[in-house]
Amino acid sequence: MATFVDRVVLHAQAGDGGNGCASVLREKFKPLGGPDGGNGGRGGDIVAVVDPQVTTLLEFHHGPHRRAGNGKPGQGGNRNGAEAADIVLRVPSGTVVTTESGKVLADLVGPGATYVIARGGRGGLGNAALASPRRKAPGFALLGEPGEHRDVVLELKTVADVALVGFPSAGKSSLVAALSAARPKIADYPFTTLVPNLGVVTAGEVVFTVADVPGLIPGASEGKGLGLEFLRHVERCSVLVHVLDCATMESERDPLVDFDIIEHELMEYGGLADRPRLVALNKIDVPDGRAMADLVRPTLEARGYAVHEISAATHEGLRPLTFAMAERVMAARAAAVPDETARIVLTPKAVDDSGFTVSVEDDGFRVRGDRAERWVRQTDFSNDEAVGYLADRLARLGVEEALVEQGATPGCTVMIGPDENAVVFDWYPSIVAGDSAAMMREASPRGTDVRLDARIDELPGGDR
Repeated sequence: MATFVDRVVLHAQAGDGGNGCASVLREKFKPLGGPDGGNGGRGGDIVAVVDPQVTTLLEFHHGPHRRAGNGKPGQGGNRNGAEAADIVLRVPSGTVVTTESGKVLADLVGPGATYVIARGGRGGLGNAALASPRRKAPGFALLGEPGEHRDVVLELKTVADVALVGFPSAGKSSLVAALSAARPKIADYPFTTLVPNLGVVTAGEVVFTVADVPGLIPGASEGKGLGLEFLRHVERCSVLVHVLDCATMESERDPLVDFDIIEHELMEYGGLADRPRLVALNKIDVPDGRAMADLVRPTLEARGYAVHEISAATHEGLRPLTFAMAERVMAARAAAVPDETARIVLTPKAVDDSGFTVSVEDDGFRVRGDRAERWVRQTDFSNDEAVGYLADRLARLGVEEALVEQGATPGCTVMIGPDENAVVFDWYPSIVAGDSAAMMREASPRGTDVRLDARIDELPGGDR
């Protein structure tokens, strides 16, 4: 059974908002009590929050579907519906939230870091909130807005200062155990380590974390072995330490070849060229290992690397290596300190941004915009008064004028919303705007309908 999971696909469904209530106060001696319908409650959000006590995404591997509750509908007597509770997902520090296509939505690092994966729908307004001097007793209420549905990828990238990289059985786990209180599994066969191990190391006044990345092999950057499963855990580390096996029993391997292979895989993975490197020649407690270390050390130093001969088994050479790692970690931390003179740049919305767009398509005209689409979703199309209220709102927003400017004519097809969930209707304008009056002479002013008038004229007698 898996005990460590660092990548899952999460299916999040936020809660729907509750419907508003259309109610009229009915009490003795109050024949005209007025509207008293309450608003619907907000639907629950799906929220990811970093919890220091969580180290894996295993919980979401077993339960990838998360759904928040819906808001309660409003009630008469000006009683608003209850809001639904948010669903809080506790994730480890270093969790990256992305779309399935790879677009990064959030990078959650540090206790308490929060990201709303899916937002709950707003509750619909009751008729008490919709009342106005012109509409004293609305006979309708707004529907609750549907909650968001999102499929996202949660990917854990270990947050550590130093990453130990190298071939299987090079002694990385033994080194972590020797430097810290961590006790990873250690054995004399390849791929003993199947999950990254973290250890906390102290060097003087410097405290930093070391990650033991599972063994890499040729082709790791292409997914061979444990390759891509754990190369991502190297991304956040400030310092890379090559742990080279100087006492390997495999005749075709030597420390220099191992070093070049691992460097090639790191280069192919990308994004790690700027990380400082240290080289640890391990297993010098073995006679052949010490001889091999003495042989390859000049070559590595000639390439510009700081080389340390160590033995994870006897702890020889560990103190100089520890302080060398601490020195580079402190340098990386100092370089990462944000500039105190940095300023926050605010980008206000353009003064001519109408909040919607009108585009011409083969099937008609399409209107897109957050407010217009939300208003459509909250409209009860079985209620004529609610439809009229929607028409008023769209007219005030400027949708009708924009349609005329794009060449729309009475009776043409207008779609509001995306292709898969659009509201389609035949457009008959209801306002007269400037130079567009000639195009819209068949239109009826707000409050009347020429089509309804035509039907009345057809009645016997033709009188109104």
